[in-house]
Amino acid sequence: MAFDGITTAALCCELNRRLSGGRISKIAQPENDELLITVNAQEGNLKVMLSADASLPLVYITDTSKKSPLNAPNFCMVLRKRLQGGRILSVHGQGLERVIRIDAEHLDEMGDVKRISLVTEIMGKHSNIILTEDDNGTERIIDSIKHISFAVSSVREVLPGREYFIPNTMDKADITALSEGGIKDILIKYPGPLFKGIYTSFTGFSPLAACELAFRAGLDGDASVSSFSDDEMGRMSKELLSFREMIESSTFSPCIAYTSGKPQEYAAFDLTMYSGEDDEVRPFSSMSEVLEKYYSEKQQSVRMNQKSQDLKKVVKNLIERDAHTLDEQLRLLKKTEDRDKYRVWGELLNTYGYMLNGGEDKLVCDNFYTGEKETIPLDKDLSASENAVKYFDRYTKLKRTAEALSVQTENVKARIEHLESVLTGISLAESEEDLAWIRRELADEGYIREYAPKGKKVNLKGEPLHYISSDGYDIYVGKNNLQNDKLTFKMAVGADWWFHAKKIPGSHVVLKVKEAGEQLPDRAFEEAAALAAYYSAGREQNKVDIDYVLKKEVKKPSGAKPGFVVYYTNYSMTIAPDISGLKEAGSS
Repeated sequence: MAFDGITTAALCCELNRRLSGGRISKIAQPENDELLITVNAQEGNLKVMLSADASLPLVYITDTSKKSPLNAPNFCMVLRKRLQGGRILSVHGQGLERVIRIDAEHLDEMGDVKRISLVTEIMGKHSNIILTEDDNGTERIIDSIKHISFAVSSVREVLPGREYFIPNTMDKADITALSEGGIKDILIKYPGPLFKGIYTSFTGFSPLAACELAFRAGLDGDASVSSFSDDEMGRMSKELLSFREMIESSTFSPCIAYTSGKPQEYAAFDLTMYSGEDDEVRPFSSMSEVLEKYYSEKQQSVRMNQKSQDLKKVVKNLIERDAHTLDEQLRLLKKTEDRDKYRVWGELLNTYGYMLNGGEDKLVCDNFYTGEKETIPLDKDLSASENAVKYFDRYTKLKRTAEALSVQTENVKARIEHLESVLTGISLAESEEDLAWIRRELADEGYIREYAPKGKKVNLKGEPLHYISSDGYDIYVGKNNLQNDKLTFKMAVGADWWFHAKKIPGSHVVLKVKEAGEQLPDRAFEEAAALAAYYSAGREQNKVDIDYVLKKEVKKPSGAKPGFVVYYTNYSMTIAPDISGLKEAGSS
């Protein structure tokens, strides 16, 4: 992700402006590698989240609170003793390194004013939060949220009493200390692609920032540096200088880039390279707001994916098992296709059996159905009538097999179709409650055993999603098959319009009319169809075919699986699964 030196600089600017002069009133450690610090600042109490999580290190101001453990960890106790009640002097970085320092002053046990620093290092798996103080001109570590010995890292020990420093492990240039010519001289020496040359040559630049710079310069970031002319490299150097000016003047433009409504990247500068038809770059007032929103959306997606993995695996295994069963059934069914041949042979033997003397291994006769010669294999030890009975028996057996297999294959196909709709529902689930509904459905169908304490069925809550069209019409979306049935056959009336993705699993969508027979605007139909496309297995496609029909035309066959319906007349449209212009009812 793009938590680079530029993001860090933007955060330091924001934190310094909002926190300087404030007093630290509360310190909590809700997670092993996470702090939540409350600062009584000019604009009120502000909560600052500092995370040294190896997979997601972050620093930002938040409105969200977290429950703390009953017994505070040792590092939290040290911070409360040495930092709580202190006044924040400043928040700053260290060049364009991913380091954020909160400098504060506090009174020690003797009542003397001491300067102390809380340093957050945002460095992937090496991230840490370290409390330091000045010791006669040497910065020493008081404690850290992660203790690192030489057995773990040969570069630097992070232990109480050790000297604090940032190891220089990267031989990169600091753009803030270079001229346009100096930038150009460094860049032209790189032997590979331009975008890689930017982020590997200069401190603080991520691949995203490098790609954005190349785009602004009108150059192909994937092309080799050596392929560009002197003028083109001059344009590239000027763009790098413009970023330096942005950092030095603190004129950041926090934003998140979305594609088809999904967050793709964030940055402290405008992402002009996201300029496609399905792209949108949304500006925000602060870097904290960007980080909190971006990672909350990303984390929700990751968390739901993790929680749904076991359920997905169960459903996929069921689908694979049924698909194997269906293949075997279809193979056996194909063997029954020539069963009428044995009935005809039996009839021909009864008609022409008199021509046999006994002991023959075949009979050649006229087929009175086709008018052609027919050769019938015979069992030499059986008479003509006995051979006829044998063929009639084979025909009857194959006929019964075909009839049974036809029913079985339809049942298996229906089960696979139902399970595929469940799998789509799992992929579209946005909360644990959505997954609970799907578990209930699978349990009701006998696929899994539903857990319920003391033998009682869990009472699930939740209603279909509710949207308001641009013209003020209510649109409802079922989040799973059980809700689909409820929406279509209990909430909708005959005059409402019903939408569904054509021939693929998806949600039932109902566009409510205000009065029977009214003419709805085309935009309402298009927005309802877009919802049907978005909440379907075709969500990732550019366009999706949608069927829509009056609800009174939709029927549920007796004994059909949840969510399964039939309709015999409908309208259709093709639309993009884009609902970025729609909001759920009640949302801001």
